[in-house]
Amino acid sequence: MNTEKKNIAILGSTGSIGTQALEVIRSHQDKFEVEVLTAQNNADLLIQQAVEFKPNTVVIGNEDLYDKVFSELDAHDIKVYCGEKALASVVEMDTIDLVLTALVGYSGVRPTIKAIESGKSIALANKETLVVAGELITKLAEEKGVNIYPVDSEHSAIFQCLVGEFHNPIEKIILTASGGPFRGKTREELLTVTKAQALKHPNWDMGAKVTIDSASLMNKGLEVIEAKWLFGLKADQIEVIVHPQSIIHSMVQFEDGSIKAQMGLPDMKLPIQFAMGFPDRLTSDFPRFNFTQYPALTFEQPDMKTFRNLGLAFDALDQGGNMPCILNAANEIAVEEFLKDNIGFLEMSDVVEQCMSNIAFIKAPSYEDYVQTDREVRIKALEIVNK
Repeated sequence: MNTEKKNIAILGSTGSIGTQALEVIRSHQDKFEVEVLTAQNNADLLIQQAVEFKPNTVVIGNEDLYDKVFSELDAHDIKVYCGEKALASVVEMDTIDLVLTALVGYSGVRPTIKAIESGKSIALANKETLVVAGELITKLAEEKGVNIYPVDSEHSAIFQCLVGEFHNPIEKIILTASGGPFRGKTREELLTVTKAQALKHPNWDMGAKVTIDSASLMNKGLEVIEAKWLFGLKADQIEVIVHPQSIIHSMVQFEDGSIKAQMGLPDMKLPIQFAMGFPDRLTSDFPRFNFTQYPALTFEQPDMKTFRNLGLAFDALDQGGNMPCILNAANEIAVEEFLKDNIGFLEMSDVVEQCMSNIAFIKAPSYEDYVQTDREVRIKALEIVNK
């Protein structure tokens, strides 16, 4: 077992994944050192975390909050920077061993690219990075010899099932979905659901964006696209199955027909710890699964007619190019507008579908094409919302 401490940069340390990652580090101070912490707007929590974990550097994305963070941390000998450029450049520090990208949405793309270019290992909790620019990211990681360790519970499950099996071809993977709070609901019932109802996930404690995506099945769609790039798969090698108990986190079927599954109680700290500690499994006091408390594990097909986002994600994956980027940007705006009560739950899919039909398709996009596509889609999506 490796006895050297890993120096960790946590991008998005005040969010759901970031705070849980710090819980893991708090329990394993002999294994990890916090080198960098970043946040966008939550200056108070960032300051609190920095005082406790004493990183070399912090970055506050919102430049208006720089003075507040700087004045609080100056006495602690912690470097403070602000803004988008600082976020992208801080990952290049020589002292960082692993970058945990826990930023929300498209904002994670540029810092992840910079970290890979600098040869840093990546613990990826920001699925949108691979959704938007999967081909570019995976090619760059291969060129730089960089490992990307998945943090999403489903992709972590697949990765755990593949340890010791990397030489064996995958026949297919089976991504499990809880079905979210509206599983079994009809389109008519979904016309009147509120954001408060959509934010109540039955099994997982997550940030608002991911929770809404889970309710609409877009989260599973994004995971399908991410899985393609993480594990080098084709669309027809990825199956989605609804598993309401969220005990089996995903499965791999091999060419002999054998299926491996990774199981456990739903707790994001486990995949976070696995990614940060790999190749070692670290001890934990997480609650243990008891089979007798779950006498039945059930499975069903997802309802893609009612929850159209999952089908739209498969369509985007089939088309490739900048289409997943279009899907992602449209969805980010749709979720924001739903959370502001500007559109209904089902209208989020309408926004995504119209953007996919109206934005120019680019078969082999460059990084600049992704940036331009993202910008155009956000403008178009808001136009659709405000019609």
